[in-house]
Amino acid sequence: MKPLDDAFFHRDCLEVAPELVGKLLVHRMPDGSLRRVRITETEAYRGEEDRGCHASRGRTRRTELLYGESGIIYIYLCYGMHWLMNVVTGERDQPQGVLFRAAEAYEGPGKLTKYLQLDGSCNGKPLCPDTGVWVEDDGLVPELDTKPRVGIDYAGPEWAAKPWRFVMRK
Repeated sequence: MKPLDDAFFHRDCLEVAPELVGKLLVHRMPDGSLRRVRITETEAYRGEEDRGCHASRGRTRRTELLYGESGIIYIYLCYGMHWLMNVVTGERDQPQGVLFRAAEAYEGPGKLTKYLQLDGSCNGKPLCPDTGVWVEDDGLVPELDTKPRVGIDYAGPEWAAKPWRFVMRK
């Protein structure tokens, strides 16, 4: 299996998000063992104009990573209890990213990070084997469904309805 390289993430989030579905998200645990899960769902967040994207409020200390290099982990605490992990995509200074929304047996981004034991200590690290968190390609190319994003009603009907959630067809 081949880890994805920087070039994979250095593209628009609407290209990266669907292509991440079916790949394997891997975390090297402190004891050296690997936790590996197949990504079944992602969501794209695209720029300051996207009211669902954290960058819609502009450049802040929290969102600075979204404006940086692609392939970097952007992880944050939601509702004070669930870590949600994204990867930065695209060009520098054009904030965008992809949320890892679900994996086989782990429906929901909080359940996924909990199983993989990922938290804020990963924020700002490259998504690559050297940091202990990476994505592998084993060649699976699943069929996908597109759906509206979840949990962003605050963004307004236009942005909540965007079909920027990519789900592996069962």
